[in-house]
Amino acid sequence: MARILITSGPTRQYLDPVRYLTNASSGLMGRSLAEAAIAVGHEVVIVSGPVEITYPSEASVIDVVSTEEMLEAAEQAFQECDGLIGVAAPCDYRPIRVEDSKIAKTGAPLILHLIETPDVVATLGNRKRKDQWVVGFALETEDHRFRALRKLEEKSCDLIVLNSPSAMHALETEVEVLDPSGSTVNSFRGPKPEVAEGILLAIQSRCIET
Repeated sequence: MARILITSGPTRQYLDPVRYLTNASSGLMGRSLAEAAIAVGHEVVIVSGPVEITYPSEASVIDVVSTEEMLEAAEQAFQECDGLIGVAAPCDYRPIRVEDSKIAKTGAPLILHLIETPDVVATLGNRKRKDQWVVGFALETEDHRFRALRKLEEKSCDLIVLNSPSAMHALETEVEVLDPSGSTVNSFRGPKPEVAEGILLAIQSRCIET
C-alpha cells in the first residue's frame, strides 16, 4: 500500500484584509479520491485550502489558505509520501501588494497588479525522487488535450486527469486520464465518488507497485 498526498480545494490570495481572489473549487473530488484510496488500504495526507466539506477522519489533514502555504505544506508532506494527486485548484495569481486596510470605493476604476503564484504540482513533480510519482489535474476551456499534455510534460507528471470548468462545485464530472505518450488510459463520467474510484484504479495500475 502507498502513502498518498492529495492537494485539494481552492486557495485564497488576499487583496486587503477582507477581499481575496479565489475560484469555485469545492474539494469534493479531493475528498472522493481520499475516500477511494482509504477504502483500499492506502494512507492519505490531505493539504487543503478553505472548503465547506469534511474530509475522511482516517486521513491526516493540513489546512492552508494561500497558494504559497499550500506549496510549503505539500513540499514538507511529500517527502514522506510515495506519490501526489494534485487535484487542488490553487489560485494562479496574487496581488503584488496586499493592502493593510480595506480598499475604499472611490468611483474610479480599480487597477490590480497581479503576479503568478508558484505552481504546486510542477514544483513537486520536478523535485520528485525516482521512487515517487505525480498525478496532476488539468482544467481547460479550449485545446483541451494539447494543453493537458503540455502540462503533463512541464510538471513532470506520470499521469494527468483532464476535466472541464463544469466540474467545479458540481456533484458529477467527466474526466479523461492521459499518459505521457498522449494515450487515453481511461475515461470516466458520473458522480464524483464513482469517478474517483476509476481514477484511483488507473493510478494504481500505472504508478503504485502492488
